Amino acid sequence: MLMKRDSEKGSALIFALMLLLVLSAMAGSLMFLSTSETWSSMNYRMMTQARYGAEAGVNAAANFLMSANYVPPAAPAAGPGANVFAGFDVTQYPVKTAGGGDVYLSTLAGQPSTYPNPAMQGAFVAAMGANQPLQAGANRVNYSASARLMSMVSVQAFGTTIPVTIQTWEITAHGDIANVNNAEAEVVTTLERYISPAFSYSAFADASGCSSLSFTGNGTTNGYDSTGLPVVGGVVQAPTGANLLGYGGNVGTNGNETNGGNPTINGTLSTPNAGFGVCSAGNVTALSGNLNQVTGGLIQMPQAVSFPAPTVPAPGTTNVSNTATLAPGNYGDINLSGNNVVTLTPGTYNINSLSITGNAQLVVAPDPITGQYGPIIVNVTGNNNATPIDLEGNGISNPTYDPSLLQFVYGGTGTIKIAGNGASAAVVYAPNATADFKGNATFYGSVIANQLLDVGNGAIYYDLKLRKKLFTIGNYVLNAFTWNKY
Repeated sequence: MLMKRDSEKGSALIFALMLLLVLSAMAGSLMFLSTSETWSSMNYRMMTQARYGAEAGVNAAANFLMSANYVPPAAPAAGPGANVFAGFDVTQYPVKTAGGGDVYLSTLAGQPSTYPNPAMQGAFVAAMGANQPLQAGANRVNYSASARLMSMVSVQAFGTTIPVTIQTWEITAHGDIANVNNAEAEVVTTLERYISPAFSYSAFADASGCSSLSFTGNGTTNGYDSTGLPVVGGVVQAPTGANLLGYGGNVGTNGNETNGGNPTINGTLSTPNAGFGVCSAGNVTALSGNLNQVTGGLIQMPQAVSFPAPTVPAPGTTNVSNTATLAPGNYGDINLSGNNVVTLTPGTYNINSLSITGNAQLVVAPDPITGQYGPIIVNVTGNNNATPIDLEGNGISNPTYDPSLLQFVYGGTGTIKIAGNGASAAVVYAPNATADFKGNATFYGSVIANQLLDVGNGAIYYDLKLRKKLFTIGNYVLNAFTWNKY
C-alpha cells in the first residue's frame, strides 16, 4: 500500500530554513563574541599602555628628584634639624609654602607648581617633556606628573661636614593615549630616602667569633645626654656620677661577649647568637659570663650587622709633633708627647696616624670665624703603622662632650689604643680594626670595631643624642603604589 505524502510537501524546505536560521544565529553570536573579544583585547592593551605611560611619568619625576638637576633647599644655617628652610614650613605634614599651600612641582593639568624656586619649576617641566610622547605601535602615549613635598629635614651624615637635606615626595602621574578618551590611567607612589643612626651602641664588634667583645676587670658602659650636662662657670661638666643615666650603654657584636672580673654593662647586649656559657668555634654563644652584669638583658638580632669598610683619602706628607693649630687638610703622622697640644677646627683632616702620650692633648675647637662648633672628620690611613690611633696621656679635650663633633674613620686592620687616665669624646668607625681599652681611660661616644677589648677600669659612655645627630643615609626607594583607571 502506497503512503500518501501530499501533506508533507515543503517540510524539508522548512527544516532547511530553520537549520539555516540556527546556523545564522550561531554565526552572529560568534561574530559578536569575536568583536567583543577584539574590543576587550584592544581596551586592555590601551589601558595597559596608558598605565605604562603613567608609570613612565612616575619614573621621570623620580629620576629628576634624584638627579643633580634638582637642587634641594640648602640646610639651615642654624644647624641640622632646625626648621628654618626659607620659603617652607616644615613643621606641617605635608610641607607648606610660606603662604600655607602645599608644595608642588607639576605638569598635571589643573595642578600648578607652587615650589618656591622658579628655576626648579622650569627644570621639572623640562625633565618631564624630554622623552615625550612615547610610541606604542600606532599609538602615542603621553604622561604628566606632580610631586608633592611631604616632609623635609636636615641631618648630619656621618663622615661629612655638610648637612644633608632629606625629603619625602608623593608622586602622582597620569598616562593617556592621544585621541582615545577611555585610555587613561593614574599611578600614585611615594619617593623617600631612609636614614638610620650611624652609631646606635656604645660599642659594637662586628667579628663573629668568641670574645669578639670582651670586658674584664671593672670595665663599664653607661649613657648620658650631652645637651643636658650642667655648666659651671661657662664650662660643661663631665658626664660622671649623677650625670650618668644608668642605661643607654648598649653593646653589640656579631659574635660572642666574654666577661671576666666585675664589669657592668648598663644597657643591653645585642647579638644574632643565643645561649650562655662557654664559647667555642662550633658553638658561639651570646654571652660567656654573668648575665646579671648586663643590666638590660640580651637582644637576639635576626641576622648579623654588616659595616662596610670605609674608603679613606690618601694622607699628606707633613708630620706634626709640636703644639699647633691645624687647618683642615692633609697631614702625615701626628705624634704628640710631653705637653704638646694640637688644636683642630671644623673640617676634614686626612692623616696617616695619630699618637698622643704623656700630657699631650688633641683639642676640639670651634670655627675661628663663626665661633660655632662643627664636625671634625679625621680620616686615618695607617700606612706602615700597627697602631694608627693611639690615645693615651690626656687624650682628647672636647669641651662640649658631644662626640659627634670628632669623628675618626679608619679602614685598616691595625689596633686602636685608648689607654691611660685620659678622657676623650669622639666616635670611632673602624670595622676591620681592634679597639683596645686599657687603664682608667674614659671614652665618651661610640666605637665600631672588628674586635673590642676592655681590660682594667676603662669606661665607655654613650651619648644618647648620637641617635639623632649622626646618620647613615640610604638609597632612594619608591613604595606604596596605587593604580587607578578612568
